[in-house]
Amino acid sequence: MSDTSTTNPSYEAERQPERSSSGPFKTEDWWAVWIGLAIIVIAYLLFASGTSIKWLAVAPAKWSSGAQAATDLGHHLPNYIALFIVFAILFGIAVAALGQRVAQFVPGFLVVFVVSTLIFIAGAWTSSSTYNLEPPLIALALGLIVSNLTRLPAWLVPALRVEFYIKVGIVLLGATLPFTLLVWAGPVAVGQATVVSLVTFFVIFLVGRALGLDKRFAAVLGVGGAVCGVSAAIAIAGAVRAKREQASVAITLVVVWAIVMVFALPFVSRALGLPTGVAGAWIGTSEFADAAGIAAAQAYGDLAKHAGSAIAGAPEASLQAFTLMKVVGRDIWIGIWAFVLAIVATTRWDRDEPGAVKTQTTAREIWTRFPKFVIGFLIASALVTWIGSHYTLTEYRSVVTPAFVAPITALRTWAFTFCFLSIGLTTRLGSLSATGAKPFIAFTAGVAVNVVIGYLLSVHVFGAYWASLGQ
Repeated sequence: MSDTSTTNPSYEAERQPERSSSGPFKTEDWWAVWIGLAIIVIAYLLFASGTSIKWLAVAPAKWSSGAQAATDLGHHLPNYIALFIVFAILFGIAVAALGQRVAQFVPGFLVVFVVSTLIFIAGAWTSSSTYNLEPPLIALALGLIVSNLTRLPAWLVPALRVEFYIKVGIVLLGATLPFTLLVWAGPVAVGQATVVSLVTFFVIFLVGRALGLDKRFAAVLGVGGAVCGVSAAIAIAGAVRAKREQASVAITLVVVWAIVMVFALPFVSRALGLPTGVAGAWIGTSEFADAAGIAAAQAYGDLAKHAGSAIAGAPEASLQAFTLMKVVGRDIWIGIWAFVLAIVATTRWDRDEPGAVKTQTTAREIWTRFPKFVIGFLIASALVTWIGSHYTLTEYRSVVTPAFVAPITALRTWAFTFCFLSIGLTTRLGSLSATGAKPFIAFTAGVAVNVVIGYLLSVHVFGAYWASLGQ
């Protein structure tokens, strides 16, 4: 934890029931839902009228030289200014409703936004995927460096709202994962993702508990390895009321293993001569972060282009298989795990803690403690499912995705970047060493099982399905 982190709401504080302020306009969770859904509804209304929110959801163009990056920034400067104003207004309304001063939030958020813009531009470098330089990971690394080498000014702290940013991002994530994608992905992708999510979670959770880790900590580690890495770890930490430093440890382990896998999986796949679709499915089953997995799958597809017949399958099948397995199949489990573990934490774990009053948990208590941003995630997914039901898969990709889903994805990346930068700026690496080797051992056990099961399912059980992808 940084010296200034006490100003921010901590997970420890959030573990107390919000009895006196659980209304729909009095909690951070609800405001994340309102902001996320408002963005999605406005984006849809513009899409339905034949326009798009793309102008506001600005993202830097790919560049290979500093001059190109500077030119693009200058050309879209009005877009960036407008986006800052919109974010500042939306977040400012929520901050004011939560009883904090907007004047204290805005100056710090301006710094967060400007730094995030520079990070976003860095991630648009044409060689960024080669080095896994995706905006959220750059933000996390930069924040960690700054927070561990310098002392943050007090005026910056009110803008480092880790949980709020990630909750808004998760609601927006729901708009990029319609339920119909699960149908289009087919039973193979859904079934394989389900096996991986369940087995990996329970391996990490049970090993962690055997090593003496706290139940909440073990759950955060388990879902971080089983689903969507960083985003899942933070979402579950909020759902079960884990401590901030426990989420930080999980994030660190996810990033470390994601970086290892981004190099190891394409190399091993090439050595084994796996077809592109099979390799992509294995990467989607075994990788822990979308950014790293996309880089690995794309790298293997590029290898297939240059290797000719040495690697079977269409080059694009690697990325397609990864998307079906990771982005569609596994990421949807964020909402499922958050829902289940929030109920378990409320009805069982809270009552088992020392000093807890042994009373029967009521439905009202479960509702009060349940993370409302999960509801926003599900509503967003249902809304986009309804929109997608009017289109074929081809039409969805060619019409809905570029004009409606892609801008929301860009805004989601902005929210995640704000979050990861804030995580880095409020985390002291020295505090992580206090957890010892047990979290690493538990998470690594999940890594080993994840890779082996992913290989067996992708290569032997469903190999024919993945090998034919893209044919």
